[in-house]
Amino acid sequence: MLPIITLSTDCGLSDGYVSVMKGVILRIAPDARIVDLTHTIAPQNVQEAAILLDRAAPYFPEGTIHLVLVDPGAETPRRPIAALIGTQRFLGPDNGFLTLLLRRAQRAGWPTEILHLDQPRFWRQDLNRVFHGRDVFAPVAAHLAAGTFFTAVGSPITDPVLLPLTGPTKTATGLKGEIRHIDRFGNLATNIDADDLAALGEVRVSAGGAETRGLVKTFGERPPGELIARVSSHGELMLAVVNGNAAEKLKAKVGDPVEVLRA
Repeated sequence: MLPIITLSTDCGLSDGYVSVMKGVILRIAPDARIVDLTHTIAPQNVQEAAILLDRAAPYFPEGTIHLVLVDPGAETPRRPIAALIGTQRFLGPDNGFLTLLLRRAQRAGWPTEILHLDQPRFWRQDLNRVFHGRDVFAPVAAHLAAGTFFTAVGSPITDPVLLPLTGPTKTATGLKGEIRHIDRFGNLATNIDADDLAALGEVRVSAGGAETRGLVKTFGERPPGELIARVSSHGELMLAVVNGNAAEKLKAKVGDPVEVLRA
């Protein structure tokens, strides 16, 4: 059985770009198992791609191939790359989409290897400078799924582009962080994780001019419409509104400050 190939893009589903990539994969590896992670990443939002990939990839089987196409640098000299991180493989433009996974690998001691995809024999012959998802990443993913050795598709590099994603800063009274991601429910994920909170005990969390006291474990602990703070299923501090939308309530956006204070 061929390994799974996942697709993560900012292409949406209305214009056929994703279907074209799937067609290229299936012509080379007809038995490939293709899984859509998401195609609703905000256009050109590499940080969002990095976050969503880091959340999803660890739950996939060994050998999975993840293709990520969020490419604000299309038509520029940016490198197409492939990475072996732990037991899974990743393909995409060298723009920082691997940042969080590489940090995870460093913490966990996973082996990593990164290649510049510089072997055109694994690409489509009529290469287009704009649609590398179709002409480079999809065929390389298919060849890897069909059994091509990882090291055959490119040359080793040691300087992948990394996003400047920072953690919270300590203050005399707690922590200062920021909103890193907003999901479709309006929940606000921050760059403060459970380990950061562990030493603070009881806390107050403020953002957007509002404040909530304490961390809850479930939404049902507070009444509808109330702002709450909790550790999300991904392990980060999250602000939410019970049966509501915290992003709308706080008029929040990615990058806005969040402060955690000892209660």
